[in-house]
Amino acid sequence: MRIAISEPSFPTGGALVVGVLEERKLSLTAERLDKRTGGALTRAMSTSRFKGKPGEFLDVLAPIGTKADRVVLAGFGKPENFDALAAQALGGRIVAHLSKTGNTAVVVAVDAVKGGKLGLAESAANVAYGARLRSYRFDKYRTKEKEEDKPSLKRLTVLVKGAREARRAYTPLDKIADGVFFTRDLVSEPANVIYPETLARQAKTLAALGVKVEVLNERRLAQLGMGALLGVGQGSAKPPRLVIMRWNGAPRAKDKRPLGFIGKGITFDTGGISIKPAAGMEDMKWDMGGSGVVIGLMKALAERKARVNAVGVIALAENMPSATAQRPGDIVTSMSGQTIEVINTDAEGRLVLADALWYCQKRFKPQVLIDLATLTGAIIISLGHEYAGLFSNNDELAERLYAAGQAVGEPVWRMPLAEVYDKAIKSDAADMKNVGDRAAGSITAALFLQRFIKDVPWAHIDIAGVAWSKKDAPTVPKGGTAFGVRLLERFIAEHYEGK
Repeated sequence: MRIAISEPSFPTGGALVVGVLEERKLSLTAERLDKRTGGALTRAMSTSRFKGKPGEFLDVLAPIGTKADRVVLAGFGKPENFDALAAQALGGRIVAHLSKTGNTAVVVAVDAVKGGKLGLAESAANVAYGARLRSYRFDKYRTKEKEEDKPSLKRLTVLVKGAREARRAYTPLDKIADGVFFTRDLVSEPANVIYPETLARQAKTLAALGVKVEVLNERRLAQLGMGALLGVGQGSAKPPRLVIMRWNGAPRAKDKRPLGFIGKGITFDTGGISIKPAAGMEDMKWDMGGSGVVIGLMKALAERKARVNAVGVIALAENMPSATAQRPGDIVTSMSGQTIEVINTDAEGRLVLADALWYCQKRFKPQVLIDLATLTGAIIISLGHEYAGLFSNNDELAERLYAAGQAVGEPVWRMPLAEVYDKAIKSDAADMKNVGDRAAGSITAALFLQRFIKDVPWAHIDIAGVAWSKKDAPTVPKGGTAFGVRLLERFIAEHYEGK
């Protein structure tokens, strides 16, 4: 769907969306339109339950006095609650509301919200941003979809006084959306299309944006001593890969050390020899969600020319059962030299992350290190599908990530890393084992990762419950969510750019 921002004018066709605050208070454009239509909008509201609350819509078809096919009253809610997230949600809901109406074009009039938290340009930019985020659709494999089932909307134009300023505010948001869409595409692809080699190939497309991309094959991984990563991938016909993406946007910064982002990239997870139940196993195509987020983040940073140095490292493997697969009871040696007794081959994400975390620290000496992974089902038991789990060895880092998540609508909740839990992963045969008992599974997984962290501020974000959604949200259609791209982009923009 095409998004445009223009100066105000009444449309000559299509749908026109105007705002209504709570308690049926018309926006400036809505007031003018009500007069032009002889009070049609006021009459329509008086005979309905529409109050102007967020998520409410009221359609007025072909009103006299305007050339629009329909006028849509959209609830803005209370003015004091109208912030960036509310504006984005409004844009997304407009797209969802009008996508099945048959209208191919919609014009959204954005007026100043007195008492709101945004200026006019920011309001318009965020409405456009929310509309673009919601317009995402993964339909490349649908060959027989009926025309009436396809979204009809092809173009959305935001009308606002001072369109040039609004377009400037929208441009970086549009670039972030590019990164979000790239991640959603990668996570949505089936495992016969996306596997270590092809996912690495997708990461290499970022070179066109100025990102330096390296791909390490299994021979190089063996030379580096990455026994943990290699062990996970040894049961598959698709060999593992490690991908390194570097964006140097702040070469003159006082501290040139990059920010480090690590992504778990299990392109399909059967559980290996500790095989998963058949029901729902098809969902394991998105067990590479963490790596998808890191790729999308690097794309967003490069697209908007972020003034920061960042490195993304993704560990890619397919976890399959076969005659060559890793067995429960095997002991592997990680790149760090630490040995790991593999009790359960379905706890494979922490193994690939262990080598990726160590590699990033050893080679790049990052000033901060953050990993993302669909790591544990236990985090879903703890937090459901609303929050990601956050673990960190640094209070300031944790607080910054929490604030960034709240600001963009990708919330995280900090979980403990208490030493008392660490004894659960002590092994009688090796330095550690890869699982404890059923208790505190997300915590023991994070403590496992912490054993591969040197003296660096580090955070682990468990996105198992939020990487994929089975229901629509205002700016996130069901499917791959790309949870983490916007969170980390905001975190970087607020605390590291240009420093």
